[in-house]
Order: sequence, then structure tokens, then C-alpha cells
Amino acid sequence: MDAKQARALHESRLLQLPNVTGVGTGKDEGSGADVIVVFVTRKVPSDQLRAEDVVPEELEGVPVRVLPIGES
Repeated sequence: MDAKQARALHESRLLQLPNVTGVGTGKDEGSGADVIVVFVTRKVPSDQLRAEDVVPEELEGVPVRVLPIGES
């Protein structure tokens, strides 16, 4: 499954998470690999979130990156 397909499959659930403002796809700055990008108002350490509110590190084998963008 590619990044766009994985994003489409999981986007509605990701958008329900606290602080999440958007979901997209992009390229990893280091490796150049396709990734799912989750935009958040601010990054919160995972130990300060409920387990079900943590953005996963990967979805359908596609890496996930969390990008803080602030309040809109």
C-alpha cells in the first residue's frame, strides 16, 4: 500500500485525535521515502496522552511524521 492509499484509509480516524488539524503525504527529509504527515497544533509527548490518542509511528507499513504547525 502506498502513502496516499494509507492516508485515505486512516485520515478520518487521525483527524479525530487531539491537536490534529490535517493529514497529508510527503517525503521524509532524511531518507526521501514517502510518508504520511500528520499536522498538529503542537507536539505533546506520548506519555502525556492516552494510548488511543497517540499518532502511530506507521500505518499500513508507511512511516508517519508529526509536524507541528501551531494554531490556525
